[in-house]
Amino acid sequence: MNNLIEELKIKLVDILNLQDVKPEDIDENAQLVGGEYGIDSIDVLEMVVMVEKDYGVEINNQQVGEKVFSSLANLAAYISENSPQPIA
Repeated sequence: MNNLIEELKIKLVDILNLQDVKPEDIDENAQLVGGEYGIDSIDVLEMVVMVEKDYGVEINNQQVGEKVFSSLANLAAYISENSPQPIA
């Protein structure tokens, strides 16, 4: 799971263009949406697309999305539990 978290940190910095944020600076338990990283609903859509494309995991309703994107740890756990292929 730690490898997945580290991979997600890199992808988030890249796809969300988080300036002045390094992957190692991201706290996996910190609030993602509405937190210190300035992630908003448009960013969430970009993350949903990345999760579906890169991991084959769908996030198809708002209630699931709110839980999944509450923290990086929750996102990694959701991907790990719902991925069609085992994730190391």
